[in-house]
Amino acid sequence: MTCKLFWQDPYLTRLDTQVAWVEGDEVGLRSTIFYAFSGGQESDAGTLAGFQVLEARKDGMDIRYRLPPEHALQPGQVVSVVIDWPRRYRLMRLHFAAEMVLQLIYRIRPGVRRVGAHIAEDKARIDFEMDDSIAGLFPELDAATARLVAENRPIICGYSDQQIQARYWQVEGFASMACGGTHPRGTGEVGGLRLRRRNTGKGKERVEIFLKEQDRS
Repeated sequence: MTCKLFWQDPYLTRLDTQVAWVEGDEVGLRSTIFYAFSGGQESDAGTLAGFQVLEARKDGMDIRYRLPPEHALQPGQVVSVVIDWPRRYRLMRLHFAAEMVLQLIYRIRPGVRRVGAHIAEDKARIDFEMDDSIAGLFPELDAATARLVAENRPIICGYSDQQIQARYWQVEGFASMACGGTHPRGTGEVGGLRLRRRNTGKGKERVEIFLKEQDRS
């Protein structure tokens, strides 16, 4: 089982570790800082032993990394893992931004049902079952997220069940949520946000979330 150091310290950008196993163009590591797609958050980008990681995916409690076929790595070999830090940091910030918005919508509209979510490096999105426009919630969401950012409250992460690697985050006085993604240390790191509404079909509403300094819409 891979030791997932991205949970202990999501700010690590480089790690020397050992290859645990090799199966063709896929390898496993003793420990890793390279996050694999899960819970809607996209995988990190980066290199392993100087080779571009083509895919990172969960396999139970392990993580498989697919490399170019010519990698020639062997079990026990010491390798360096380097992640694309600017991408990781945007994913961390957008991930928590989406979770702030989600928890606030749950407060404003009790009983609303989330039906999808995705966190990419340019934007996050959350989908809901709703018959009316979600844009009507934006003034309240804008004010509440701005307050949380300005207060820069600590984001505490940990295990709710270490044996099955169940994780959570908590912001005292705001919310707690089961989540195995990567998060910044405080709400202030999220920064300014912009929300955009998308209608994705009858009875479905989507809120898209952008970091203001990278809004490409």
